[in-house]
Amino acid sequence: KVIWTLLVTILGYASSLPVGEDALCTAEELAKYRIIFTGKWSQTAFPKQYPLYRPPAQWSSLLGVTHSSDYSMWKKNEYASNGVRDFAEKGEAWALMKEIEEAGEKIQSVHGIFSAPAVSSGTGQTSTELEAHPRHPLVSFVVRIVPSPDWFVGIDSLNLCEGDHWMDEVSVDLFPYDAGTDSGFTFSSPNFATIPQDTVTEITCSSPSHPANSFYYPKLKILPPIAQVTMVKIKKSQLGLSAPFINLPAKSNEIIDTVS
Repeated sequence: KVIWTLLVTILGYASSLPVGEDALCTAEELAKYRIIFTGKWSQTAFPKQYPLYRPPAQWSSLLGVTHSSDYSMWKKNEYASNGVRDFAEKGEAWALMKEIEEAGEKIQSVHGIFSAPAVSSGTGQTSTELEAHPRHPLVSFVVRIVPSPDWFVGIDSLNLCEGDHWMDEVSVDLFPYDAGTDSGFTFSSPNFATIPQDTVTEITCSSPSHPANSFYYPKLKILPPIAQVTMVKIKKSQLGLSAPFINLPAKSNEIIDTVS
C-alpha cells in the first residue's frame, strides 16, 4: 500500500508539471514555410505625423528564428536584450545574431535563422523561407519600424505544430511595440536613452497617453494592424520552386478620426 500510494503521488506530481509549448509536437519530419510580411503602414491608415521624407515610412529587413521554448528572442513585458535594442533602435543585426547563435550552441534551442529584405515604403511585401523542426516548432521575428525611436513589430514564439501535424497556413495581424530602450514619442524623435531601461510594451491608440505620441488616436478603441504576416507550408512537390508573393485580400485599414 505504501509503494502504491507513493507511485500515485509521484504520477500526480508529474502530471501537474508545466509542459513546454513545443513538447507536444509529434510531427515526424521537418516542415518548410514561406513567410510573407505585408506592411500596412499608409498615410491613409495612420495620418498622424506620417513620415514622408528623411526618411519616409519604411520597414527594416526581417530577422527571425525557429526555436524551442528554451529560447526567447523577445517577450512583451520583459526587458529587451542588447541585440533586440540595437535592432529596434538602429536596425543593426550583429548583436542579435550573436545572441541567437550562442543560444543555439549552448542549449541547442535554435534550429535555424531566416531573414527577408527590407521594404522601402510603409506598404509592400517581402518574403523568405524558413524551416521548422519537431523539437523547434516555434517562430519568432522582429522588423524595425523606420523611422522610429525603438519601435518594431514581430511575433514571439508562434507554434506552427499542432499535435502530429504542421499547420498549413497561419496569418497574424501585427501591431507596434516599444522596445523600452529609447524615450522618444514621435517617429522622428532624437536619440534619448531610457534610463533605467523599461520593458517591451505594446503601443496602442491610448498608450503612451500623450498627445505627442505618433500613434495617439484617443477616439479609437484599438489601432488597426500596421502590418501582417502570413506563413504558408510548402508542399514537397513545391520544394525548390520559387513562390510569388501572396495576393492577400484587400481589407480596410483606415483610421477615421471621428470613430468613437
